[in-house]
Amino acid sequence: MHQVETIVGSAMRRMGHVPSPATSPAAHETFILALSGGPDSVALLRALLSLGYDVHAAHCNFHLRGDESDRDEDFCKTLCEKLHVSLHIIHFDTFSYASLHKVSIEMAARELRYRWFTQLAADIKATAVCIAHHQDDQVETVLLNLLRGTGLKGLMGMQQEMKLHISNDPLHDDAPAAISFLRPMLGANEAQIMDYLKELGQDYVIDSTNLEDDAQRNKLRLDIIPLLEKVNPAVKRNIIRMTENLTDIDAIVEESLNRAKEKAALTYTDDSPFAINGIRRVDMTAVNSYPAPLTLLWSLLAPLGFNRPQVTEIASSTEDNKEWTSPSSILIRSHQCLTIASRQEWEQPIPTFVIPEEGLYNFMGRHIRLRRVCVSKDFQVSKSPYRVCLDADAVHFPLTLRAAKAGDRLTPFGMHGSKLVSDFLKDRKRNIVRRHRQLVLTDTEGNILWLVGETISEKYKINPHTSTGALVIKIE
Repeated sequence: MHQVETIVGSAMRRMGHVPSPATSPAAHETFILALSGGPDSVALLRALLSLGYDVHAAHCNFHLRGDESDRDEDFCKTLCEKLHVSLHIIHFDTFSYASLHKVSIEMAARELRYRWFTQLAADIKATAVCIAHHQDDQVETVLLNLLRGTGLKGLMGMQQEMKLHISNDPLHDDAPAAISFLRPMLGANEAQIMDYLKELGQDYVIDSTNLEDDAQRNKLRLDIIPLLEKVNPAVKRNIIRMTENLTDIDAIVEESLNRAKEKAALTYTDDSPFAINGIRRVDMTAVNSYPAPLTLLWSLLAPLGFNRPQVTEIASSTEDNKEWTSPSSILIRSHQCLTIASRQEWEQPIPTFVIPEEGLYNFMGRHIRLRRVCVSKDFQVSKSPYRVCLDADAVHFPLTLRAAKAGDRLTPFGMHGSKLVSDFLKDRKRNIVRRHRQLVLTDTEGNILWLVGETISEKYKINPHTSTGALVIKIE
């Protein structure tokens, strides 16, 4: 068995994948191989087939190199026919995609192929997608990351297995939550791969752009790495060893971060019927007590779409009620606490709802019930924050349920003078999320009858000596 096959087989087994035994159909696994026609992907295809894995090939024609792109596609067709391998081909208008989405050609090609790979994997129920990156690719990746400015993850380079989460797709109800991308050839170098192909007598195609030094990666491959090898012939091996060492260190760091994140994450509960779902809170006191506060905060906020400059600013800010937004989330700092909510829900306006008379109404998925009852000497006023009793004689329809706004005032129950709604909520230490969703119920003259969930107006309270009827309002 050639070294390449040994390396690939060992890597696949470490990742939990063995060739499917013919006697056990239930254990059958199918893999997709990203086949460009170049030596690396051809070698990985031959190795996986030789080891007994069930492989489908997938070829992307990006139409970036004219006739050469079509040549590569034809080569893949011929090769797969010869090896009796199912081949899936897709054509992309890469230039148009890059222009439309305002991304580079390289990023466009990456987004297009990975999106298609996940769809294809779901369609044919593949276990994973195999990619033919090898040691030399790893060295180039690490050096590129270093040049761009990177942290621990970047210095670790590419991992043998990564998972790409799939968004909900109505066409693939039975699709897995994530697709695995495997790099079983990371342990092999280019020389071993070329020797393997020579031993097999296997031909391949060469991408002519790989021989040009205008791209960063090509400059590294053709100019910089050969120069580094003159300084130290073992530079590639040493870089690979560094990535392996850092992988162990990363496992330790991740364990430490996970424990710290548990301490920093606060439980948030809101019994309001109109509360925003999925609120997250972060204790900045716990964050700042960690040996690397910025690293901890980054690990908490990066998955929510916040970028590095934002996280740095959040970490250093002491300004209350300051807001930051990511594509998916909004973050507000208040004292030593960060409150994070869905941006879509946060920015969704609360509708104004007119209630013409007593009855049952539906508002934002909740029932609002209004009814008049008699007031007797043993009448009991409700203590529920979402069931109130008002003096029916003092209430004049139509009523309006709306979001609280700047300048709103009322005379809270038990008080004599009026007070700003905003001041009342601050005095009761209501957090910014609660204040953001605060509702008020007003009468036909605009007077606030009820600060929903908080207090009624003193002017509309039940007085057993003067009130002949009570208007009972319940939100459920």
